[in-house]
Amino acid sequence: MGGFSEAQYLEATNKVKTKNAELAGLIDDVWPAANVVLGKWYVPGFVKDAIRWCAEKIVELAKWIWEKIVDCLQGVAMPIILFKHAWDWQDLRGDASTVAGQLDAEALGAARKWEGPAAEAYKKVIPPQNKAATQIGTVAKNTAVSLTVCAAAGLAFYVALGVILVKFIAAMVTAIAALGSAVFSWAGAAIIVEEAGVNSGLIIAAVSALSAALGAQASQMSSLHGDAVDNAFFPGGHWPKAATNGGDFGVD
Repeated sequence: MGGFSEAQYLEATNKVKTKNAELAGLIDDVWPAANVVLGKWYVPGFVKDAIRWCAEKIVELAKWIWEKIVDCLQGVAMPIILFKHAWDWQDLRGDASTVAGQLDAEALGAARKWEGPAAEAYKKVIPPQNKAATQIGTVAKNTAVSLTVCAAAGLAFYVALGVILVKFIAAMVTAIAALGSAVFSWAGAAIIVEEAGVNSGLIIAAVSALSAALGAQASQMSSLHGDAVDNAFFPGGHWPKAATNGGDFGVD
């Protein structure tokens, strides 16, 4: 079953968790770095005010990114659950195809040696069973594919978040280093303002892409429900009659 690797997914999500924890640590480092300059007696008051503003802005924007990643991690277990359900549906597909194969007309030799009303009734009852079992196999296959697509979309989403975090953390390290100098504090704040804007856009884009993928699969699941209750395969919403009555054999 392609499109999703549980090992790759765990690696991607662990990276997001680790990097977000690293980001939290860097947020805690902002004020100590700023205080190095704020503690200098010779730094003018208006410069200290500017440095405080820079530190506040860096912390504010970094916390926004951190909180958005925390929100995105709320459903971290779901793709693996979806993939495991997809695997179960493939097992069901295998069982259904086995039943369909056993009910195939070519596989049933009894009617070749058996003649009369009973044999004719038998031949009429078997094909609907084969069609119904085949339909279950088709629904199971398509359900498994849809669930796997959802799991793969989750994998792509968390890989994207990992890339965003690595990029933002690099900017944070640069900004904190810049805070240690009154001259470059503005540069550090500018870096974070730019990165926060870019990365917030990337996070929104990643969420939108995930939502679009899941929305498409939701529509597909609705179609699968229709296939599961198709009267051409399941008359009246039930499995086709698996037995004949006495009249079908010409018996009163």
